[in-house]
Amino acid sequence: MKTLAFLTRMASTGLIWVAGLGLIAMTAIVSWQVFGRYVLNSSPSWSEQAALTLMIWFVTLAAAGGVREGFHIRITALEDMVGPGARKAMRITADLVVGAIGVAMALWGGELVIRTWGHVIPSLGLSRGLAYLGLPLAGGLIALFSLERILEELSGQAPADKDVA
Repeated sequence: MKTLAFLTRMASTGLIWVAGLGLIAMTAIVSWQVFGRYVLNSSPSWSEQAALTLMIWFVTLAAAGGVREGFHIRITALEDMVGPGARKAMRITADLVVGAIGVAMALWGGELVIRTWGHVIPSLGLSRGLAYLGLPLAGGLIALFSLERILEELSGQAPADKDVA
C-alpha cells in the first residue's frame, strides 16, 4: 500500500505541474493571439486550436490530480451529520462513482481517440486523436486514484482531503 501511495502521489504531483504548465502555455498563446489581432492586425492561425488542445489536456490532467489530492468540489454537509460508519460508506460510494466515471472516460475517451486519430487539425498538423488522448489517460488515472482512496478508506486510513474553510 505504501508503494502505491508513493507512486500515485508522485504521479499526482507530476499531473498538477504539467497542468499548471499547460495553463501558462495556453495563457501565453491566447495573449499572443490577442496581441496579433489587435496590434499587428494579423492573428496566428494556429493559436485558437493550440489553446483548445492544451485546455483539454490540462483540465483532464488536473481533474485526475484533484481526485488523488482531494481538492475536487465536494459538499460535506450530509457527511458531517452522520456517524462514522455511514460517513465511511458515503465516502466509499462517492469514490466508486468517481472511479466509474474514470473508467467511462478511459473507455469512451479511448474510442474517441481511435475514431479521430486519422483526422488532422489543419492549423496544427496534428492528429485530432492526439488532442483527445488526455481523456482516456486521465480517466484511467481517476479510476486508479479512486481505487487507492477506497483501499485507504477500507484500511481505516481516511484519505486526507484538502478541506477549504
